[in-house]
Amino acid sequence: MTVESHGTTTLTVGEGATKRTIALVRRAPRDAVGRPGLVWLGGYRSDMDGTKAVELDRYCGAEGLACTRFDYSGHGRSGGDFRDGTISRWLEESLAVMGQEAPGPQILVGSSMGAWIALRLVQEFQRRGEADRIAGLILLAPAPDFTIELMEPELTEAQKSDLESKGYFEEPTPYGPEPNVFTRALFEDGRRNRVLNGVIDAGCPIHIIQGMADPDVPHTHALRLVEHLPADDVVLTLVRDGDHRLSRPQDIERMLQAIRDLIHQG
Repeated sequence: MTVESHGTTTLTVGEGATKRTIALVRRAPRDAVGRPGLVWLGGYRSDMDGTKAVELDRYCGAEGLACTRFDYSGHGRSGGDFRDGTISRWLEESLAVMGQEAPGPQILVGSSMGAWIALRLVQEFQRRGEADRIAGLILLAPAPDFTIELMEPELTEAQKSDLESKGYFEEPTPYGPEPNVFTRALFEDGRRNRVLNGVIDAGCPIHIIQGMADPDVPHTHALRLVEHLPADDVVLTLVRDGDHRLSRPQDIERMLQAIRDLIHQG
């Protein structure tokens, strides 16, 4: 069921104890026949009102393209407890949004963890026989498998102890006043959603933009992702002074140019 209020549509996902309300904003296309829409997939603890998401929506408005932004449960305007969040849970919500609010071929724009969700969406649509739903991928500072590949090797003994005894640990973040929370469920579920354990046959053009000054996701992680995409049309742009946010005007323009290139490719 969807309900619209003040320009925000709410979509109910799950049943019973797992029921949660997902907030989304959808821009309808204008004279965009034959062109895909765009879906924004945010990062861990980010929301659809961030700079990149808003600029993507603004671009789509100017170009007459459909654009769908939403917040995962526990994020932004959506309901649900953040600590209940896992890749599987947020993937389920992304599938629901695309199934009900973003019909037809879509270019997925995934930032950080959103790139992991994007790659899992590709796999899920392929499993359903709907591979043509994904027209292209724009992956910004992509962090697929970040719990396994980037975090687990760096866990301190105190963090491991907290995961075992409390089921979560906290750490400060430069991106907001509240600490990041990482749960045991997130780590366990991450293993069930791994994508860097074999060839990823996305079946669509992909543009990756990665900052080389990113303190959270090293550029070598993007290089490794490319190695798992041997069958696809992949462009990797390394930004020497780019950070994890990639929200400077020049970074936004790189994102928009990548979108133009994918649309031009048809």
